[in-house]
Amino acid sequence: MDIKKLENSEIEIKASIPWKEWEKYLDLATEEISKGIKIEGFRPGKAPRDMIEKKVGKEAILNEAAEKAIQKNYARLIMDEKIDVIGAPRVEILKLAEGNDLEYKVKTAVMPEVKMEKWTEGVKKLNKEQDGKKIEISKEDVKKELEKLANSRVQMITVNREAKEGDNVEIDFQVNQGGVPIENGTSKKHNLILGRGVFIPGFEDNLIGAKAGEEKEFELQFPEDYHAKNLAGKPAQFKVKINVVQERKTPEISDEFAVSLGNFKNLLELEKSIEDGISKEKETQKKESARTAIVEFLIGKLEVQLPEILVHEELHRMIGEFEIQLQGAGMDVATYLEKMKKSREELEKEWKPQAEKRIKSALVLEEVAKQKEIEISSEKIEAEMNKLLAQYKGVKDIEKNMDMERVYSYVKGMLMNEEVFKVLEKM
Repeated sequence: MDIKKLENSEIEIKASIPWKEWEKYLDLATEEISKGIKIEGFRPGKAPRDMIEKKVGKEAILNEAAEKAIQKNYARLIMDEKIDVIGAPRVEILKLAEGNDLEYKVKTAVMPEVKMEKWTEGVKKLNKEQDGKKIEISKEDVKKELEKLANSRVQMITVNREAKEGDNVEIDFQVNQGGVPIENGTSKKHNLILGRGVFIPGFEDNLIGAKAGEEKEFELQFPEDYHAKNLAGKPAQFKVKINVVQERKTPEISDEFAVSLGNFKNLLELEKSIEDGISKEKETQKKESARTAIVEFLIGKLEVQLPEILVHEELHRMIGEFEIQLQGAGMDVATYLEKMKKSREELEKEWKPQAEKRIKSALVLEEVAKQKEIEISSEKIEAEMNKLLAQYKGVKDIEKNMDMERVYSYVKGMLMNEEVFKVLEKM
């Protein structure tokens, strides 16, 4: 056997299989081929070899046998040699003759070799810089959160008066161009807060001063930079009926307001809780920012050739993740691409640098784990898996339908990355 390194993280393997070893695959090959051939007097797969040879030729049987023998031999070979291959191999038979050793050649992509040297001092420097950054929480930060909280508990009070800025109005509307309704231009019981500028300029102004039950008709021009190009810069006719006018009453921020939330004795306690929440959030942001800076630095120290198939697989994974997000919005990738006027190839080209960066991020963390001899025990992985599976306990047949090997790999990777970051952060 001969293994030769090629460019772009590929290798070439030349190997041979002794005749005595691959001879046994001739009967299997004959049986497999005969399943697809009808021979009078024999059930599918049961005809003798000489009859099958007359039908398909000796070469077809030899090729089928060689394919089966190589498949088995190659799988054993990469396991014995601990070769971390990626994707399907490209196989070429070099010598195929009955009674002789079978010789073949394989080209395949492998996990890339990684070089990352002289990085420890850089990580120490980054950690020192992060330690010097203090978390600060201003009174303004707390005030903004209190205002958000109060705004989330606004009371809607229906009023019998003219609508004014800041009011919530429920409206029915229709938008026409040349007497014909535009696409998505009709809505019923639509809630709108006047003065927020959600609709095109002038729309909300035309509703101020109107009362419930009134109908308004007016013409406006869509902005030149409007997102729907077929409407940009063009006039349209609007017909609006005001169903309800509501005054938005925001609660006063006071001890009473704090008590109404149920968990606080006074405003001071609420402010302290908000401050703690902001502190935790900023601490998390600081931690994530520090980790991102470390990974970016390590990528800069990385020397690696990424095989194209690895990048392609990562792009496929990214698009799969994106598809799950789109499903939440009731859309699929094909519809998204159509709306964006892009092909899948264009999307992949656009995302390729991000895919390469994701791969490099994973590689640098693996390399640190290797250099620092970080390992995760199978007991710890299994314990974390049990926690994860417990979340799905109520789902029928979850363990039967779940790919446990994939779950194990995911949990191991997650725990390993966390341990690596802990080591890096202590440097």
